[in-house]
Amino acid sequence: MSTMEILVATAEREVYSGLATMLVAPGAAGELGIMPKHSPLLAALNPGELRIINGDDVDEVFISGGFMEVQPDKITILADTAERAADMDEAEIIAAQRRAEEVLSSNNGDTDLAMAEAELALMTARLLVLKKYKK
Repeated sequence: MSTMEILVATAEREVYSGLATMLVAPGAAGELGIMPKHSPLLAALNPGELRIINGDDVDEVFISGGFMEVQPDKITILADTAERAADMDEAEIIAAQRRAEEVLSSNNGDTDLAMAEAELALMTARLLVLKKYKK
């Protein structure tokens, strides 16, 4: 079975590096499934789950958005933030989600509602990926 190299990185660190038989990514225009020997492609990515599949093994990585470059034998993902589902802390995610909800409900004039809404959406997406991983 043919494989391709996968690299997931942020500005701070390399989050994942390995081989895969398929990658599923949250593209801005919908979910993208990429297999080895795919035509070159550049794509914007939305927050969500990367599924890195190698035979029966599946690694899940949460990204908060970014860009993907596809070459026939290599995929590079540059994400704003990224973390493996196995490394996520559910209590931390729930606490951040509650803080964002509190900021939205307080609705005082000093609050940046757009930032609080974005944070709430991001924490909700992280929690969904974590719950899916735990199943």
